Amino acid sequence: MQKKILDKLHFEVKIEEVTHPKGRVVICHIPSRPPGQPFHHDGRYLMRSGEELRAMSPDRLREIFEEGKPDWLMQTAQTGCSASDVISLLDTQTYFQRLGQPYPATPRRILERLIGDKLVVEDSVDYSITNLGAVLFAYRLRSFEGLTRKAPRVIVYEGTDKLKDTGADFPGTKGYVAGFERLIDFINSHIPSNEIIGRAFRTEVKMFPEEAIRELVANALIHQDFNERGTSVTIEIYSDRIEVSNPGTPIIPPDRFADEVQSRNETLAGLVRRLGMCEEQGLGIDRVINSTEVYQLPAPDFRLGERHFTVVLFAHKTFQDMDRKERMSACFWHCVLRYVTNQKMNNKSLRERFDLPESKLEIVSGVIDDAKHENKIKPTDPSNTSRRYAYYIPYWA
Repeated sequence: MQKKILDKLHFEVKIEEVTHPKGRVVICHIPSRPPGQPFHHDGRYLMRSGEELRAMSPDRLREIFEEGKPDWLMQTAQTGCSASDVISLLDTQTYFQRLGQPYPATPRRILERLIGDKLVVEDSVDYSITNLGAVLFAYRLRSFEGLTRKAPRVIVYEGTDKLKDTGADFPGTKGYVAGFERLIDFINSHIPSNEIIGRAFRTEVKMFPEEAIRELVANALIHQDFNERGTSVTIEIYSDRIEVSNPGTPIIPPDRFADEVQSRNETLAGLVRRLGMCEEQGLGIDRVINSTEVYQLPAPDFRLGERHFTVVLFAHKTFQDMDRKERMSACFWHCVLRYVTNQKMNNKSLRERFDLPESKLEIVSGVIDDAKHENKIKPTDPSNTSRRYAYYIPYWA
């Protein structure tokens, strides 16, 4: 039966028999399909799910059809452009300012640099702008067909849910580098403030550190899956948190964000770091975690969806207001931060992270015990029974 199905799919199947002391063994050699070409059986595209055959999902079909094609960022956003067209469509002033270089005197010199960074491709008689060039430096993303939905969206809500938004929406549609500072300014202008009462004065500070906002938004823009359609990077601001979401799921597990580095869009990532849009490679999440500790915020929450990834920053909470999960998460990420900075976590460092006095040693030890039982951290010396002088490292170290 299987042989008949394979014949109908036009596979060149090789059947081989091997003798074995316990009986006859038949080996069926099936060649792999050509790249970008899914096979169907009676008009149905099938895929294996566990031990079952199921109808192939639209996402999987799209992945197969796009095999062998150029990376999305290297595909063409606009063809048939003259030198003046390129300069009118892309914010070349910002490009050279970010590089810290003087603006070239001639269009040809400008185009040579853009070509060198793969923002533009030189054709036989004219130029083409790549998706990379458009998505980073477009004056107006809507000038490029199919790129309007790549613009980041900011939504501001009045309360803690989605029932009522304020109507505030980020108005810009510029490329990521060209419009990054304006985007960050817009977000910061809509982040609630907390009032801190000092000995003599009242001071208002933003609920979330700008350093963390910059890193999270930059990471979402850089590491999104550009092949996902109908969605974009979204920043949602609530009265008690901010959620930054991007299309696609991360390549590495969230627990390893601070010590491992792998970018889905390496060409884009390398360029924007050189242009100063985000921090050096591998330091972004470290800075986010550190800034949340400085601001005495709960640890960031990393949420995996089926087709998107979300990072949540929460407003300030005292240790007493944190639940068991939030305390354990803070413990784990504090342990990670200490580890990647060549230090080790102990009861004292975690008490300082929670801003607790030495009298709370036993309570903090309970948080450490919870994190150990959940296999989030482990002691450096399992034989050491002292709670005060024990040191801990992440479970994966």
